[in-house]
Amino acid sequence: MSADGFLSIGDLARRTGLSVSAIRFYEARGLVRAVRTAGNQRRFLRSDIRRLSFALIAQQLGLTLGEIETELATLPQGRTPTREDWRRISARVRGVLEAKIAMLERTRDKLDDCIGCGCLSLERCALYNPDDRAGRAGPGPRYILGPS
Repeated sequence: MSADGFLSIGDLARRTGLSVSAIRFYEARGLVRAVRTAGNQRRFLRSDIRRLSFALIAQQLGLTLGEIETELATLPQGRTPTREDWRRISARVRGVLEAKIAMLERTRDKLDDCIGCGCLSLERCALYNPDDRAGRAGPGPRYILGPS
């Protein structure tokens, strides 16, 4: 960490486990913002460790980059986010995660049987999806992607 309390891009990479190029990518997308030194070097706030850590975790949980950008855009720039800032993000993300968990559970429970694709190519489809009932609900694997 530099004497002024900011982190160099290398320090930020070491603290987050991200590559320098990944940090530049996130910076270009507006997830973090660097200030420039007199020598035009990037310097980041310590709170950017949290922002980038959130992005890494959110990606592992299946959030899209757009969803991550939307959430991080609600955080203040120039100050460390508070517990309340993170609580608000958590409340919004929780619904997305609950929907993904429900889809994973449906997939786990139905993958050995019919997934509602409407193919009618398996002998069992005549039992699970007679007369292609799933097809009337829309295209694709309706029993997995559609409402449970």
